Amino acid sequence: MTAPVDGRLGERQAMAAAAMRDDRDDAEPRNRQLGGDEPARILVVEDDFLIAMQTEAALAAAGFDVIGTAATAEQAIELAEKQRPVLAVMDIRLASKRDGIDAARELFHDFNIRCIFATAHDDETTRKRAAPYSPLGWLAKPYSTASLIALVTAAVRGEE
Repeated sequence: MTAPVDGRLGERQAMAAAAMRDDRDDAEPRNRQLGGDEPARILVVEDDFLIAMQTEAALAAAGFDVIGTAATAEQAIELAEKQRPVLAVMDIRLASKRDGIDAARELFHDFNIRCIFATAHDDETTRKRAAPYSPLGWLAKPYSTASLIALVTAAVRGEE
């Protein structure tokens, strides 16, 4: 599990990851990239530290490779350029002038990275603004760990 951008990795995160372990006996690992043996690489873009930590812990516990967390659009783009995730779990409201849809636009156009939007701002106007960047799905906050893992798994498998 990687530490968040600001370097804080606490005991709570380790405990959350341990608590969310899933011992399923799937014939096909759900966390693998389509046609690959390596865990799917996921970027978490969320400006609320606790939500970012919980999201990272849940994804890591499910076997995904969380390449990092970003609190701003600029951090997200920098991490994506260096780490090349297969997708990003993206909040809409971020800790910068640019929002998650702006970040999604750049990720999509520059790196062909698509997003799952996890947001409390799930309205028609927001969805229309994000539509040109081919969202993989939407998670309305508050969302459950199970719905997060299910949507990321489906997206990684190409079952959008």
